[in-house]
Amino acid sequence: MQFSEMMFSRGAKQSIEILCRRLNSPIHSRYGYSTQTCRENLVSKPNYVISHCALVRKYSSEASSPSDHMSLIKKLRERTSAPIKEVKSALIDCNWDLDAAQKELRKRGIVLASKKSSRTAAEGLLALAQNDTKAAVIELNCETDFVARNEIFQCLALSLAKLALSAESSGQVSGAFPVGLESLEDLKININHPKLNGETTVQNAIKEVAAMMGENVKLRRGFTMSMSAHGVMSTYLHTCPQPGLGRIAGILSLEVEDEKVCLDGVQRVGAELAMHVVASKPLVLTKELVSNDVVENEREILKSQAESSGRPQAAIEKMVEGRLRKYFEEVVLMEQKFIVNDTINVKTLLSDLSKEVGSPVKIGNFLRMEVGEGLQRADAPEALAQAA
Repeated sequence: MQFSEMMFSRGAKQSIEILCRRLNSPIHSRYGYSTQTCRENLVSKPNYVISHCALVRKYSSEASSPSDHMSLIKKLRERTSAPIKEVKSALIDCNWDLDAAQKELRKRGIVLASKKSSRTAAEGLLALAQNDTKAAVIELNCETDFVARNEIFQCLALSLAKLALSAESSGQVSGAFPVGLESLEDLKININHPKLNGETTVQNAIKEVAAMMGENVKLRRGFTMSMSAHGVMSTYLHTCPQPGLGRIAGILSLEVEDEKVCLDGVQRVGAELAMHVVASKPLVLTKELVSNDVVENEREILKSQAESSGRPQAAIEKMVEGRLRKYFEEVVLMEQKFIVNDTINVKTLLSDLSKEVGSPVKIGNFLRMEVGEGLQRADAPEALAQAA
């Protein structure tokens, strides 16, 4: 009898030691339970705890396998493009319910996007949309060029440009005008992308993409250009990852007096001039549009530089006038050397084109935009400078 009691005692002691060792090694289950949660109740309710832990172990073995979890993580990652850490956290919190986790990520995303909205976004893309008489260009910014290469970001930019083109009044007079961003952000938009399904407002679409990208995404500015006369609307995009997107945009309208003129030659020259605008960075169309204050200020600077040479006054005056002509050639479109043929300027090019088509041709308006111009980069001391 004593021998059997002793053996029972030893067996019980060994079982308790095994149990204690198991308690020190947590077993993770699908819902985050582990045998360590039973420690506090082990002394007071040993039978309940042992049976409860056994149930937890049994349930864990019957739960979805790690491969199933990885499949869900992959699916949610493909749907949302959210960081893997956030994807896994949302799935765990939602008991691995894919749809519920996607909804949870969207909720979190809006919060994350608002926290990132103060960060500098000086990278991004210009998106361009146009028809025969009008063009619209918008600048969508992000923090890094890596995000600017993302297809979701690019899809959003193109959709915003198309919306800006259709939203502006069709009866708008000829000229270039800024897009009203506040009114644009309130409009409904339906982006044709599998990860951005459903109609929403522009503002919410931007927040959703910001959450997916993990960066500040901002619609900075936009312009539309219209023409009412007979002619062509020419555009050019530099550093173009796909049609309609680029980092520098040039838009130019050429107007022809005679409405019966064939526009083939005009279109050819218009495309070259739009590229010229991107390359040469003109500020105004004609010399008359340069303000007198700017001209006089430039004259004073050039005169001071010429006087330091010690030459006679007559020579100084000639030097100043020559350098002033050079200044006009740099900033005035009509005075610039044509980039395709630098033996002529743009004014001569249009004169030759008018003779070719048999009717006067003139530039109606032009516009040049570049991503991030007027903004401080992320490594600058200031967080954000005023847009130009």
